[in-house]
Amino acid sequence: MASPLKAQAKAETRLALTQYESLLVTIFIPILALIAFSKIIKLTYPGASRIGYLVPGTIALATMATGLVSLGIATGVERNYGVMKRLGTTPLTRGNLVAAKMIAVIAVEIIQVTLIVIVGLLLGWSPTFNAIQFIVAEVLATIAFSGAGLLLAGRLSSEGVLASANGIFLILLVLGGMIVPLTSLPKVIGYVSKLLPGYATAHLLYGATATHVASNASSWITLIVWAIAMPLIATRTFKFD
Repeated sequence: MASPLKAQAKAETRLALTQYESLLVTIFIPILALIAFSKIIKLTYPGASRIGYLVPGTIALATMATGLVSLGIATGVERNYGVMKRLGTTPLTRGNLVAAKMIAVIAVEIIQVTLIVIVGLLLGWSPTFNAIQFIVAEVLATIAFSGAGLLLAGRLSSEGVLASANGIFLILLVLGGMIVPLTSLPKVIGYVSKLLPGYATAHLLYGATATHVASNASSWITLIVWAIAMPLIATRTFKFD
């Protein structure tokens, strides 16, 4: 790891893990959603187990919330206050900055996934883990959503990032099949959903934790395309000032 990247990754990770208000939101809101939809809000879910569908969906939701919303808004605020402009005068490149912030997101997500899995197990979840598929899908999702958040943060004002990140989050939440299954939506919307990273993430994580769910190639292709495109565009278009 190059020295500027290593130093920035350490700084970003330390900052991310000490922003306790943000951690509370990105960790406990998904957990509350998991509890609510598993015990209170009764929807019809595919498969044999409601909790078996909801836990991987909640992990996908948390990944999207951290990479797209939390990272995007925080970076937009930093750019608004001139933090990014000062970093632009250092040897740190745009690629280094994007990579460092993604590393910090991964550190937060390790905590998120651990707590969601624990809560899921307490709620009766009995997964059959394909660890390699789970990790690869989670890393690709992190790259895709973090890239999208940084793309917004690198081009828009802090107010614009706040509005657009939350708006996109809500759209992807509804269309992603994370908490609300696609069977509850019109078929036309379902076709569109399968082209989005939210659905691909939820589907692949579901397939990695349930033996009766086959992870189709289209979900892998979708997620890989988003994971390549978002950070590349973010790196090329990010404005430090």
